[in-house]
Amino acid sequence: MKAAWYENIGAAGEVLQVGETSDPTPNAGEVLIEIKASGVNPSDVKTRAGARGELQFPQIIPHSDGGGVIAAVGEGIDENRIGERVWIWNGAFGRAHGTCAEMIALPSEQAVSLPDETSYEAAACLGIPASTAYYGMLCDGSVENQTVLVTGGAGAVGYYGIQLAKWSGASVIATVSGDEKAAVASNAGADLIINYRDEDVVAAIEDFTNGEGVDRILEVEFGGNLSVSEQVIKPNGTIASYGSVAVMEPTLPFYNFMFKGVKLNTFLIYIVSESDRNTIVNGLNAAMNDRALTHLVTESYALDDIVNAHLSMESNRVIGNIVVGI
Repeated sequence: MKAAWYENIGAAGEVLQVGETSDPTPNAGEVLIEIKASGVNPSDVKTRAGARGELQFPQIIPHSDGGGVIAAVGEGIDENRIGERVWIWNGAFGRAHGTCAEMIALPSEQAVSLPDETSYEAAACLGIPASTAYYGMLCDGSVENQTVLVTGGAGAVGYYGIQLAKWSGASVIATVSGDEKAAVASNAGADLIINYRDEDVVAAIEDFTNGEGVDRILEVEFGGNLSVSEQVIKPNGTIASYGSVAVMEPTLPFYNFMFKGVKLNTFLIYIVSESDRNTIVNGLNAAMNDRALTHLVTESYALDDIVNAHLSMESNRVIGNIVVGI
């Protein structure tokens, strides 16, 4: 099969290769998938560059997200799954061979039935961005009739977070850093969009909520936004955070949070519990079946152009998702 891989960590142009490698075969409990699209995420390029430590396997085919068709099944898997359209989660997490190849063999439960009207490119956005949004917004319970804040509302996760919150009956506030990103958040359905570079975020939220604040925050930058979060979160509210890059070791205002009963939910989407994973995959498919989600695929690359796909992700200039067509 044709695939992209690397055998050393380093710069994209120096270590990524494209060529022919051995076809995988499904073991017991696994399915073999013909990949149609592979999603590029920040974790993929950081792992390749060495930010996640040394090389874990002699050869790594990158990317955890993807969409495709089941071509064969291993022992113990219903043959009726053959021909099923699927989306993939954790394709490369803890595994040598991810989705940036013509085929992948992986445990059957990691190949989720894809709604008929969802494209393979969209499928390649579900395993990390959409799943992160779903967990952070909904895995603690319903947000119906609540007011939520989505920071980074034009990001890959934030864009899904806004849509999922609206689908669930919440009022949504989103923060962005410019007009182009404000338009993205607006398209996702945000009720109030705040440009944090030009506006007083706390004052805008207090005005919108009549001084009550927000019930939940889907947080992309915990440390950097902490001074705002502690002011706008309601008593017994929740901050669900999946990142804190700008301030990696924030000082926690513990007593302010304690006396408000604030819940902190820090999470890594790759290692959520089995029950939470089931909630995520079933919930995302329900949202797609309800036609509640649009997918922001901004750039698409050919497999032979994998280096530029990684460079584009590393540039931090792309609004939306980057996909490699297989």
